Amino acid sequence: MSEKVPPIGTLTDRVQLQRRESLAEAEGGHEHLFVPLGNAWARVRSLSGRQGSDADGRTVAISHAVVLRFRTDLGPGDCILYRGRSLDVVSAADINGRRAYLACACSERQVTG
Repeated sequence: MSEKVPPIGTLTDRVQLQRRESLAEAEGGHEHLFVPLGNAWARVRSLSGRQGSDADGRTVAISHAVVLRFRTDLGPGDCILYRGRSLDVVSAADINGRRAYLACACSERQVTG
């Protein structure tokens, strides 16, 4: 991610961070659930969207760029809740190597019909 370091005043979107946890089931499978990590200020920007199909329905896949203060407890597989929307974290990287900001590439998937 070659993103520029944002001014701190541009982190104006309130998001909830969630970590993905796996629990073993008695039958031998795994159940996935999301555990809240807390709230943070971020900058959320939609990048692109595309239509597709999944089973018998139409879907829309939207990609987002989310920038927040650096933290080590958020990574691929985790989730960012933003205005009632669930953004799956695809990648998370330190913007400039100074551990000040974390840039996350996220994807959102919606079934439209």
